[in-house]
This record gives sequence, structure tokens and C-alpha cells, in this order.
Amino acid sequence: MKGIFVLALFMVSAIQTQKLPTEPEKYFDFWLGKWKVSWDEGNGVTGRGTNHIVRILDGKVIQENFEILEGQSKGFKGTSLSVYNPNQQKWKQAWADSQGGYYDFTGSVDGEKRMFQSAVINKPDGKRFTQRMVFYNIQTNELTWDWESSFDGGETWELKWRINYKREE
Repeated sequence: MKGIFVLALFMVSAIQTQKLPTEPEKYFDFWLGKWKVSWDEGNGVTGRGTNHIVRILDGKVIQENFEILEGQSKGFKGTSLSVYNPNQQKWKQAWADSQGGYYDFTGSVDGEKRMFQSAVINKPDGKRFTQRMVFYNIQTNELTWDWESSFDGGETWELKWRINYKREE
């Protein structure tokens, strides 16, 4: 009986775990789909939104459409275009949002984590920083996304925003 339980547990785990592709042009395919997103805003408040990710332009570009539906920033919208450049052997992403924000990122892989990181940004006060988004705990129907900042050239990272993704049924 114990053996059957262990086998069943293994099978369920195997079904839910996302096998991440090894081909660079498919590194971010796990992200494709319609997602419900949520995050803790503090004081027991949960922010909620959607993120719809599709391939466009003959499947060569990933387009993201993010919208906050509930919480402090309700109405915020953003979109990104991500593309693998085979000549540079790098992923690039451009993000723009409804607050006039724009970011340019370069993609990378670290084990089971997928990341997009900005170049160093110079603030008017002379401080320099970089930002990154990290996708991890990647499963078929859920994943975790962190927005992080570093003020020491990437030696240490400070969590700014954690979003939990759940695939829409």
C-alpha cells in the first residue's frame, strides 16, 4: 500500500513539474499563456491582476500584456516584447507601461531560474543601480516572479515585488 502511495505521489509531481527547454530560443516558453497573478501589498491586502503572454510575428517574439485589476495600483497596465537574437545569442526584452516607464533587459538562465536584467542605471543623485526580474519555482500551472534591485553591482539583491502566477483554467 505504501508503495502505491509513493508511486502516485511521484506521478502527480512529475505531471506538475515543468521541464524547461534547453534550446535558447525556447527558454521563456514556460511563460506563455493566460495567467492570474497576485501579490501581498501588506496589511492583509492582496493585489490581483492578469498577465497574458503570446508568441507573435511568426512565433519569433513573445508579447506580454499585464494589468492590475485590484489593489493600490488598480488600472496599471504594461506590455513587453521579448525576442531571442541568435546573432548575439541573447534574449532581449523591452517593457513599457501606463505610467510612462520603459526598461530594457537582457535575458539569462541560472539553473532552473530564468531572468531579465537591466544594464546599470545612473540616478540623478549619482547613485547607480540595476534591476532584474527572476522567474523560479516554475511548474506547469504556476510560478513565482520576483522584481529585485541591486545597488552594489549585483553582489546583493533586494526584493521589491513578488508575484505569484497561477495559470487560468
